[in-house]
Amino acid sequence: MTTTNGLDAQRRVYAVWAKFYDRIYQSLLARAQREAVAAACASGRDILEIGVGTGLTLPYFPRDKQVVGADLSLDMLRVARAKVLSQGLTHVRGLMVMDACRLGFADNAFDAVTAQFVITLVPDPEQALAEMDRVLRPGGEIVISSRLVGDGGLAAPFWKAVAPLARAIAQLVRAAES
Repeated sequence: MTTTNGLDAQRRVYAVWAKFYDRIYQSLLARAQREAVAAACASGRDILEIGVGTGLTLPYFPRDKQVVGADLSLDMLRVARAKVLSQGLTHVRGLMVMDACRLGFADNAFDAVTAQFVITLVPDPEQALAEMDRVLRPGGEIVISSRLVGDGGLAAPFWKAVAPLARAIAQLVRAAES
């Protein structure tokens, strides 16, 4: 179960993260994010992105889709909102502060739900998955990207260096919950 202290800890961490998140992850996650967006788009028009953060993926969605983003961090969403306005991302229908474990949407509201590089940071991933399933229309797809460390390639040393930071964030959240 997600506790208020755990959510508050996440908000504090992401208030700091929001300032430099794009500089670290924009080019490194682009390929995986584009693949996840393509998979979500294959399921239909109405798409929910959980953990939308600073909106790195929002420009990748085709303009004929209707995208709603949810994130726990208002600070991250402020960056995403600025991006939507500056880039004219008219396919983005809303960006909302929301807990992945308690989504404020009706049942069967979306054709696809995507959660990119966020599920391992959610204090109660099983509840988050249940919520994703609840808001997903029959026949829809849940698209999750979660692995930060590759087995090889040029970026492998970087991912191995960044992975402890991601784990540290998750540990801070868990510690605040206890």
